[in-house]
Amino acid sequence: MQENERRSRFAEEARSERPDLALLCLLIGAEADPSLDEAGMDAAQIELDRLAGMLPYGLRGPQAWAAALGDLLGGREGFHGTPGDYQHLESSLLHQVLRRRRGLPILLSVVWTEVARRAGGHVYGVALPGHFVVGFGDPDEQVLADPFAAGRVLSDADTELLVTSTTGTSPTPSMLTPADPLTVVSRMLNNIRAWAALRPEQSAVALWALDLLLLLPSHPARLRFERAQLLVQRGDFVTGAAEMDAYAEVVDAVEPTAAETIRGQARAARARLN
Repeated sequence: MQENERRSRFAEEARSERPDLALLCLLIGAEADPSLDEAGMDAAQIELDRLAGMLPYGLRGPQAWAAALGDLLGGREGFHGTPGDYQHLESSLLHQVLRRRRGLPILLSVVWTEVARRAGGHVYGVALPGHFVVGFGDPDEQVLADPFAAGRVLSDADTELLVTSTTGTSPTPSMLTPADPLTVVSRMLNNIRAWAALRPEQSAVALWALDLLLLLPSHPARLRFERAQLLVQRGDFVTGAAEMDAYAEVVDAVEPTAAETIRGQARAARARLN
């Protein structure tokens, strides 16, 4: 699949009425791993189907679903995470997580929710600050589990510790609501950007992650300026300067001083061609 075709498909899926989370994750994987072709993406979807078929029939209630998924995915199939997984880009790519049985919390949560969805379960991602988990059932009976810890069911105290260790405050009801697919994809791409930011030699990864974020229906306008800065850092002074000027036009209506600063950066980028 060519880059233009892949990105067009990503944008179309992201703007669909019901975005397919697994497909969006696999298209992200194809950006990182050009060897992931249509057959490879189909194989990943088939593996999710296979895992769903291994769940017991007739599960009832959030506790039963949490126990069954933990037993299957965290137990028999060995899906889990370790601190070392944060060092590897593969931990953010769904097809690699399915192969390695290892990944970041958010990717493992995608596996949990996609397997459960195929089996008819009411299971969803929960975007706690700093740590993604999965939720089972409605708010009044909600059960949370941590796929990174092989599906360990979280007590109220466990959840509070996860949140307070990141924010210093207790969990709020808004933190425990289901995360929609585009929220998951955006957070996933931002994780990839953060990984690449610590590795200057991986600026190409940061660039495609930004490009995909800009294809989402809603994104911060400042991402366009960040992309322009990244292009300049990578030596594409002409394109980066042009994108800075375009962003300055947008900013000018509300912050003319900031817009002039951005235009100055564009002029400096062009000067580096001399």
